[in-house]
Amino acid sequence: MKTAAIYCRVSTEDQEREGSSLDSQLSACIKKAQELGYTADSEYVVNEVYSGLILDRPCLNQLRQWVRNRTVDAVVVYSTDRLSRDPVHLLLLAEEFDKAKIALVFVTEPMDNSMEGQLLSFVRGWASKLEAVKIRERTMRGRMERAKAGKLPGGGHARLYGYVYIKGKEQGQGVRIENPDESKWVKEMFRWLVEERLSSEAITRRLRDLMVPTPSGKGHWKSCSVKQILKNPAFCGKTYAFTRTNGEPRFKMKLKTKSEKTGIYWKPKEEWVEIPGATPPIISVESFDAAQEKLKENRKAATYNAKNQYLLRGHVYCARCGRAYWGAGGLRPRNGIARYYPFYRCCGKLKKVTDIKCDNRQHNAKRLEGMVWAEVEKILLQPENVFYELEKRKGQDGVDSCEKDVERVTKQLEHREMQRKRAWKAFEITGDEGTFRADIAVIDREVGELAQEKTRLERQIRESQQFNPDITQIKQACELVASNLKSLTFEEKRLALEALRIRVLVDGDAIVMQSAIPVPVGCPVDTVSSFRRATSKSLLMAGLTRRGYALSLAINCLSGIEQ
Repeated sequence: MKTAAIYCRVSTEDQEREGSSLDSQLSACIKKAQELGYTADSEYVVNEVYSGLILDRPCLNQLRQWVRNRTVDAVVVYSTDRLSRDPVHLLLLAEEFDKAKIALVFVTEPMDNSMEGQLLSFVRGWASKLEAVKIRERTMRGRMERAKAGKLPGGGHARLYGYVYIKGKEQGQGVRIENPDESKWVKEMFRWLVEERLSSEAITRRLRDLMVPTPSGKGHWKSCSVKQILKNPAFCGKTYAFTRTNGEPRFKMKLKTKSEKTGIYWKPKEEWVEIPGATPPIISVESFDAAQEKLKENRKAATYNAKNQYLLRGHVYCARCGRAYWGAGGLRPRNGIARYYPFYRCCGKLKKVTDIKCDNRQHNAKRLEGMVWAEVEKILLQPENVFYELEKRKGQDGVDSCEKDVERVTKQLEHREMQRKRAWKAFEITGDEGTFRADIAVIDREVGELAQEKTRLERQIRESQQFNPDITQIKQACELVASNLKSLTFEEKRLALEALRIRVLVDGDAIVMQSAIPVPVGCPVDTVSSFRRATSKSLLMAGLTRRGYALSLAINCLSGIEQ
C-alpha cells in the first residue's frame, strides 16, 4: 500500500500548547489520505511551529528530503497556507514534488497542475502572504497599545526570574507579581556583587554550590544568565518594552540565511517604551546603580589585569561550533621550570557554556598571533601588487570581464538543465533508478556551485561599479603606515585589527583568516609555516573590489596619528 507523509503547521507556541489547530489538521489529513488509498504512518507525520513566510524550516526540510529520496508516495497538507504563505515558495515546492512524481494533496483545496491551477495557487498564496503581513502589523499595534495601558505585551519576554506573570487583559492582569522563592536569590545576587564585591563568575559558582534552581528549572546556572539578571532594570521597577529589533546577522554562518534578518540588535534607549507599574521593585534604584558600577569595574579588571595580553581576543572563532575562542593560560614544565603558557581555547570546551564539549583544539597564543600579524604586515609593507591590480582593474575593464564570466556561467546553468531533462527521459525509458539518482546528484551539485559563482560575480559587478578608489591617497597612507608599523604598541595593533575587521576561523590544525585587507577571503592557512598566499587574479580581484574602500578606511585609521 502506498504511504503518505502528513505536514501540519502553526505559527505560534500558544497554538501549539492549545493543540486544537494541529490536532484538527492532523485528523483531517489522515482522513483525506485514507480516502485516497494511502497509509499514514506516524513516522511520516510532522508537526511544526514556524512562520509560513520562511522556507527554511526544520520539519519542512525533513519532508523535502523524504520527497527527494522518494520515501513516500504523497504529501498531504490541510491547506496551501499551511505549507507556505509565500506564493513563490508554494510554487517552488509544488514543482519540486511534481518533478519527483510525488502527489501533493490539500484537504481544503484541490491541486490543479494546469496553468490556470498554478495561477490560482499563486493568487491564493499571495493573498495568504498579504494576510500574514496584516496579522503581524495588527499584532504589533495591539502590543503597543497594551504597553501604553500599563500591561506587558506578553510572550516569553513577560516571564522574568523572581516574578510570576499574570496573564489577561483585566484589571490587575498583564503584570508581574513577586515570587518570594526566587526574588530572595535575586536580592542575594545583587548583595554578593555590591557588598561582597564578587564577580559574576563567582556568583555563578556560588549559585551552583547552593544548588539554586535555574529560571528554567533545568541544567545549571551560567554566567550569561547571571549578568542578564544583574543588568535588568526591571528588578528596580523600571520596565521597558520594544527594546530590540531584528536585522542582518553580524556573521553569517550559513549561506541560506544570508538574506534573513536573524540578527538581534538593541534600539536607541529613546525608542524604548516604558511600562509603569508593570513590575514591582525587588531592589532599590541605588543598589541597581551600584551594581552597574561594579560590573564596569569588573570588566576593566578582566581586561587590564590579565596575566597575558591576548592580541586576537574577540577575533578568533571556532569553525565547528561557531563560538568564540578565549585567551587562557596555564603552567607547563619546561627544562624543569614551570613556565606560563598562553593559548586560545574554544568556549565550547567550558562546562559552564555547554554540557556537550567542542572537540576543536587549542592553539599557542604567541604562534597564532605572530602568523596573523605577519600577514597584516606583508600587505601593508608590500602593497605594490595591490596597486597594480587597482590600476589595472579600475574602470570598466573589470566589469566587462565579470559580465563575460556571468554569461559563461548562465550558459553552463542552461546546459545543466538540459542534462537534467535528458536524465529524466533516460530514467523513464530504462527505469534504472541507481544511475538516475547518481546523475541527478552530480547535476545538482554542479548547479549549486554555478549558482553561487553567478551570485558572487553579480555582486562583484555591482560593487565594482561603485568602487572608485583614490590610488594616490592609498599609496601615501601605506607609506606612512609602513614607517610606523614596527613601532606600534599593543593597543595600536588592537586598533588595527578592529579597523581591518580581522576574523580567524579555527578548524583543528586548519586556520582561515577573513579580513578587510585585499587578500582572498577564506584562504586556508598552514599552522606551522607562514600564511599561504593565493595568486589567482580572479581571487585577488574578488578581494579588491569587495574590500577596497575598507582598506583605504583602515589605513587612514592607522596613519591618522601623524596627519
